[in-house]
Amino acid sequence: MKLFHTADWHLGKLVQGMYMTEDQRYILQQFLQAIDEEKPDAIIVAGDLYDRSMPPVEAVNLLNDVLAEIVLEKKIPVLAVAGNHDSAGRLNFGSRVMRDSGLHIVGQFTKEHSPIVLNDAFGEVHFHLVPFAEPASVRTILEDDTIQSHQDAMQKIIAHIKQTMDTTKRNVFIGHAFVTKYGYEEENTSDSERPLSIGGSDCVDAALFKQFNYTALGHLHKAHFVLNESIRYAGSPLKYSLSEHLHEKGFLIVDLDASGHVEVTKQKLVPRRDLRVVEGSMDDLLKRPPCEDYVFVRLTDTTPVASPMERIRTVFPHAMHIERKASRMQEDREIQAIDIEKVEDIDLFRGFYADILGEQPDADTERLFIEMLQELLEEEREAVR
Repeated sequence: MKLFHTADWHLGKLVQGMYMTEDQRYILQQFLQAIDEEKPDAIIVAGDLYDRSMPPVEAVNLLNDVLAEIVLEKKIPVLAVAGNHDSAGRLNFGSRVMRDSGLHIVGQFTKEHSPIVLNDAFGEVHFHLVPFAEPASVRTILEDDTIQSHQDAMQKIIAHIKQTMDTTKRNVFIGHAFVTKYGYEEENTSDSERPLSIGGSDCVDAALFKQFNYTALGHLHKAHFVLNESIRYAGSPLKYSLSEHLHEKGFLIVDLDASGHVEVTKQKLVPRRDLRVVEGSMDDLLKRPPCEDYVFVRLTDTTPVASPMERIRTVFPHAMHIERKASRMQEDREIQAIDIEKVEDIDLFRGFYADILGEQPDADTERLFIEMLQELLEEEREAVR
């Protein structure tokens, strides 16, 4: 069976104030062309179809157009799960009706698990669709008070699946989680990936997925395997942050043979406009040929530059950001500066607490803050379902 594994479309994404919808439409057209050329048996979308729980109309229309073409016109089944950016309720709506057409979307985790069964020349392949869910939700649904972390939740979910899993068949897991080699945090993330938990580890041990012939994951935007070649992230189809500017984007083609062995190849996608970094003095940059790419500019000028963005956009009309490359002395002074966008909520709380009271919060105070924040986040998610 030939599968296309993709994830993290993030339709409706804003990058530096610019909507990426037309770029997403362009890249998904390439994806549709690849479907015509390769003729896969099924398409996997491992979460974060949208960038936020209330996506703009243009993003909803784009997803509708793409899925309709794949399922209704090309007659290829789609297997998708909700990610942490999606609204589980919105994606889940109408899923039972759409299933008969070949569109299998699981937005909300439930206790009643049954695999989606597809057939090839060698027999059945069982697909286990597990959407993103907070540990607290899994704890309530499975009625298991021992579930406290994402690791606990995934361990119990997989144990629940194994109770009825037919190991004589080939089994594919589709999920959205922060999976690492041994369950510890690793440097394989980007700035556009929203943390899965507050004040605790959101990592899941890859060893949990050894029972499956292939594990199709979403959440991390860089394509890579975890622990072994059969546990994989497809990565996002486009670059969504400066930290991704060196990534090669695309999707995975997965060939599953009769014995359940997989061979995986990466298919690159070429964006309408690349996202990259350019560096140099203003005078040097203005001498370059015009370029339509999305660029982050690092100026090396040591003197003030008037109207930098206005001037840069005469050469790079889609420039997203300009910053001054710090001198070594500036770097030494700035190394202690806090990048607010990259600081976790608990660290911001500690800094605020220390500024107000002149001391660090104790463990009980931090625990209370984390619990209150988690409740607020869960209430916000429930409000948009």
